Amino acid sequence: MSIPTLQGLQTALSGLIAEQQAIDVAGNNIANANTEGYTRESVLMGSTPPIDIPALSQVTGKGAQLPTGVSVEAYTRIRNAYLDSQYRTQNSGLSSANTLSERLQQAQATFAEPSSTSIASQLSAFWSAWNGLANDPENEAAQQGVVGAGEHLAASLHEVGAELEAISAQVGEQYANITGPTGEVASYANEIAQLNGQIRLDQEAGQQPNTMLDRRDLLLDKLSALGNITVTQQPNGYDTVSFGDAAKPLVEGTSVNWPQTLTAVTGGQLGALLGMTSPTGALTSFQNGLDGVAATLASSVNALTSTPFFSGSTAATLTVAVTAKEVQAGTEASYNSIAQKVAALRGGEADQGYATLVEQVGTAVRNANNEKTNSQTTLATVANLRESVSGVSLDEEMTNLMSFQRGYQASARTLTTMDEMLETLIEHTGRVGL
Repeated sequence: MSIPTLQGLQTALSGLIAEQQAIDVAGNNIANANTEGYTRESVLMGSTPPIDIPALSQVTGKGAQLPTGVSVEAYTRIRNAYLDSQYRTQNSGLSSANTLSERLQQAQATFAEPSSTSIASQLSAFWSAWNGLANDPENEAAQQGVVGAGEHLAASLHEVGAELEAISAQVGEQYANITGPTGEVASYANEIAQLNGQIRLDQEAGQQPNTMLDRRDLLLDKLSALGNITVTQQPNGYDTVSFGDAAKPLVEGTSVNWPQTLTAVTGGQLGALLGMTSPTGALTSFQNGLDGVAATLASSVNALTSTPFFSGSTAATLTVAVTAKEVQAGTEASYNSIAQKVAALRGGEADQGYATLVEQVGTAVRNANNEKTNSQTTLATVANLRESVSGVSLDEEMTNLMSFQRGYQASARTLTTMDEMLETLIEHTGRVGL
């Protein structure tokens, strides 16, 4: 009788301890409900090894095993590796779309279309000035008007071209900052490598480093915004992290391979930055298109004037090469033929080339915005699924708390009952002995 009775006390005590630990975990979940990167934890309970009772039955000759209670075997994080992978893939896509949309809208704003100061308006004013000269070929004000309109047009081309170059330079600077020695890539990679080492040591010591695992997963999420990542979990607790199209893994155990060469297929923010300024990228294409307008304008006008009206063949180099006195409206045979021919260029190749460029810019911005919207929707869906698995539900935790509390109370009641039984047994045994 003594063995079962005393063991009953230990069994009840194990229940108290296990339920208290479960209450602590639920409380920690509630406390971290709004902590970035926190993963909901649960208590994994298991029966403790039973006590073997030797054969005592006179009928069967068989013994028995006496249950000894419960213990907490682990504090587990509730994660889904597939959803983590999907989230990081979609996060890279959204970051790329955000970066592209932001920079392309910035580029579109430099054209200021439609407005009274835009290149389209300046082109129209330039053709109108030549038309005015055709109507009054000897008028000095009309000659000055042609030169002034040409200078304003060239200045507009200069300004837009310079702003596009400035945006490209900002993109390059942003890429250099992120990938530099103190940039985000190096910072995230170094911390992940450090965590790899700490996590391995803790796991080898039989500990559950949930906080460090949460931190590593959060860093991987942040890294995925910069470029596509692939995470391979190693048996020793390490995460091997491949980044973009880099030749070597970014993180191998406790080692970091950085810097490395990347291309636009890296994806994420860095891929978008590289793509925009590549030879076939959007910003490069816009700049080439603007230079094409300047070259067409210069060649078409100069082909009709007796003295080249423009010099230069790019947006940055285009200038008016004549003074007002050097502007000729016509020839001896036809006093306004030159002015009429130049004015007739309205709606021609230069105008059409610029209209095509503006449409190209608008289409690129619209496509980027659509991609951004679609990526936001997809990421939100995956994030909600992941949150439903790994996030803390206050309602669920409150329900768990009530369940653990009831378990604790029942174990306490069992312990009290066992205590009362022992007290009764001792009292009665003592009286019999007396």
